[in-house]
Amino acid sequence: MGRWKHLPGIAGLLLLGVALSAPGAAQSPPGLWTKKAPRPAITNEAAAAAIAGKLLAPGGSNMGKSNTRLDEYDPATDRWRARADMPQPLDHLAVEVLNGKLYTFGGFAATIHAGSSDAALEYDPAADTWRRLKPMKAPRAAAGAAVANGKIHVIGGRVRDHELLNPHEVYDPATGNWTEAAPLPLARDHLAVVEAEGKIHVIGGRVRTNDNNVDNHDIYDPATNTWASGPPLPTPRSAMSAVLYKGLILVSGGERRAGTSTFDENEGFDVKAGRWSTFAPMPGGRHGQGAAVIGNSVYMVGGALQPGGTGNTDELIVFTLP
Repeated sequence: MGRWKHLPGIAGLLLLGVALSAPGAAQSPPGLWTKKAPRPAITNEAAAAAIAGKLLAPGGSNMGKSNTRLDEYDPATDRWRARADMPQPLDHLAVEVLNGKLYTFGGFAATIHAGSSDAALEYDPAADTWRRLKPMKAPRAAAGAAVANGKIHVIGGRVRDHELLNPHEVYDPATGNWTEAAPLPLARDHLAVVEAEGKIHVIGGRVRTNDNNVDNHDIYDPATNTWASGPPLPTPRSAMSAVLYKGLILVSGGERRAGTSTFDENEGFDVKAGRWSTFAPMPGGRHGQGAAVIGNSVYMVGGALQPGGTGNTDELIVFTLP
């Protein structure tokens, strides 16, 4: 698969799913994809978060090595800059933002799926500094995180290959302490975790390997500390990105067995309507990318264009709904 060229202005615009159609013709799924300046590092199993209109991309891996990088992207200038390195090299991070700070949890220090960490780290963009927090109760990676009621919930993950976890730990920045909440109904990793309307949605993931992707959609209610089942993910997959965007939990890309292609599916769960819809597919598909919402668009960085650790990319692609 050929690489895209980065071109300024309208020449760099990719239109997918938005086309002029003759009357009565079938409509393509909605959405517009564009490409922006690539991250200064090729990085798979990436993470991303948005603070103050900037995209932060911590850690990740390439060629079997985790890194300590923290890169910041400014959509206003279409430029990246390096920020303070993480205290340790990690990939497969769970990340969240609370009170203007970036939090990362767990991660692997080595490939493949080895050296899982119990680290909890906090980055302050104003001071450009990291600090270590009280660690999680046990090491894990490929988990997910979401904020609810001023606390950060870290859910699922794995210790190493085939050692799945269902713990649900809750970090309170006000006290610096961890507590336990109701465990995830199905232990899995490489899953999507997103808060919406006061509840936490845990979607997809894998049980054992990427041959065993699931469509599970579990919904956690912090008020009752209970789980319920939601409408399943239309395309079972793992290692995808997920964000809350315009009232949708947008689940993009994903990984399947080696020797096949990555998923390019781009599906959104309408939280109020309680149903899934299909949107313009990702260009070429990918897995292990980080994603965050800035303004009217979703920014997705890094990942791999093929299953496993091949086809790693530095690309930054952007999805926008009209």
